[in-house]
Amino acid sequence: MKLSARNALKGKIIEIVKGQVVAKVKVDIGGQTVTSMISVEAVDDLALKIGDDVQAIIKSSEVMIGK
Repeated sequence: MKLSARNALKGKIIEIVKGQVVAKVKVDIGGQTVTSMISVEAVDDLALKIGDDVQAIIKSSEVMIGK
């Protein structure tokens, strides 16, 4: 996966809380936590689950999850 964002933090998913439309995904990046609000559809499409190794990709004020 290639992205224009240059701030990619490797971590592990520690929590996923799904709502009706958006999900809160918490990623441990070495003792600190990054929280991302992404669509439930994105969580399902990426098959994200607790314990997955992911990257929190930060661009401007957005935090995306890449797997």
